[in-house]
Amino acid sequence: MGKAARDQSARDRVKAQREEQRQKERMRRMVTIVAAVVVALAAVGAGWWVAAKGSESEQATTAIAPITVAADGSVVMAKAGVEKPVLDVYEDFQCPACKALEETSGATIKNLAAEGKAKVVYHPITIFTTPVTRGNSVRAGAASRCVPGGTPWITYHDRLFKEQPSETAEGFKINDLVAWGKEAGVTAPNFEKCVTGQEKAPDHIAYSTKILDTQKLTGTPTLKLDGKELSQDVAFKPASLRQAILDAAK
Repeated sequence: MGKAARDQSARDRVKAQREEQRQKERMRRMVTIVAAVVVALAAVGAGWWVAAKGSESEQATTAIAPITVAADGSVVMAKAGVEKPVLDVYEDFQCPACKALEETSGATIKNLAAEGKAKVVYHPITIFTTPVTRGNSVRAGAASRCVPGGTPWITYHDRLFKEQPSETAEGFKINDLVAWGKEAGVTAPNFEKCVTGQEKAPDHIAYSTKILDTQKLTGTPTLKLDGKELSQDVAFKPASLRQAILDAAK
């Protein structure tokens, strides 16, 4: 082989080696980019999973903490001897957001009371002023006051949210309110008369006015933990709500 041929062959080998090196470098960069994308997607996925997990509703336990109705109409759900932390739940049976809270975090609230981790105090009130929604709310709130306490009260409470009417339609009819109470296990002899005559309506309205004034509520639902209002982000995320209450119990 002549010198010219040998020189050309050497140049070709060098060129081939450089091309091979460039290919390897491109491959390394591609692997690095793909790995970074995978890590980023995994992080996003993990964040979504954590967020979704935090929003999952708990399963309600069969155990229910003792329930007593106070003279003012507020309802305490707590195991004997549990005085704190106190979770106040301000709600309106006609309020769609209150229904959403019950569906999302209601089981967590009941579970924590049953576990002895919190003293829960329900405050059914009326916040509406327009005739249809106000009438619906007052009828339901007054009817709930006709339940003397015990497990039937929370069963009735949950049924009222389940049967919540549209904000534009008249609902919570008297006959239904009576029937739902009996289905909830209410056996008080004066229950039907109390609901039919809306005997507790004046007390319910007066209590609603007092609560809205003294607690400075801007709407419902409002959850207060030891007097401090919880953000909606905490209230509507069962895992966050549970953690907040457990932290307050320490």
